[in-house]
This record gives sequence, structure tokens and C-alpha cells, in this order.
Amino acid sequence: MNARARRLFEEARKKNPDLKMPSETTPDTELSEEDLALIKQGVGDKSSRSGGPGAMDSVAGDGPREQLGSVVTYFEAKGFGFLRPDDGGRDVFFHVSRLAEGDPTTLKPGTRLLYELGMDRTGKLAASSVRIAPETE
Repeated sequence: MNARARRLFEEARKKNPDLKMPSETTPDTELSEEDLALIKQGVGDKSSRSGGPGAMDSVAGDGPREQLGSVVTYFEAKGFGFLRPDDGGRDVFFHVSRLAEGDPTTLKPGTRLLYELGMDRTGKLAASSVRIAPETE
């Protein structure tokens, strides 16, 4: 603490005798319970905080629930599209980088997909672990 800051602190201490020196206060490195809960969820994984349909359907430790849907639109040049869940609800964004199994060239409207709900990098609802559903006869 420089001399000016120390003088300002001493003046403030005259008005509030309970004021402690900044070095005496609790360091910012201590984490609150809420911070620890977020860390336990995993860095960047906001899937259980989405509040969207199916996001909290699993019991802790079971992992996300796989869902079935079909491609509504896919922009191959940009590598993203939208799928419509079979159980209804809003269309879900997906990125080709989340395609775990299957050929991206087969992503045409109507293609059946298996996916898990998660979050994209901006915190919006998005499909993760996308794979092309096996054809049933």
C-alpha cells in the first residue's frame, strides 16, 4: 500500500474504527460454497444449469439422457444446424464439432440423430454428443 492509500485508509478509519487494513481482510482466493458447487460441475460444462427440457432428467452421477430428434436445417459450409426433438419443444442448435459418430455429409433435413442436451460456449441450449441414429426397419 502506497503512502496516499495509507493516508486515505487512516482517514476512513477515523470514521469507522472497525475498518481493517486490506491485508487483514479475507483474501479473494477463498471460494464460497456456490463457487465450489460450480467448480464441481466442471469448467465449461453448464449442461446441468440449463433449466431446459431434459437438462435435469438424470439422477446425479447417471449422466445426461440421450434423446432422439431429426435435422431441420443444416448449413454444411458453416458447420451448424438445428434439430427438432421427437418429444416436442423448441428446435435445438448443434455444431458439426459435436458429431461423435457418423458422416457430416449425411446431415440432411430429416436425418435422425441421437443427442444429449448441453450448452454451447455462450451458455445457450445446444446438442452435444451428436450421432446419427441407426436406421430401423
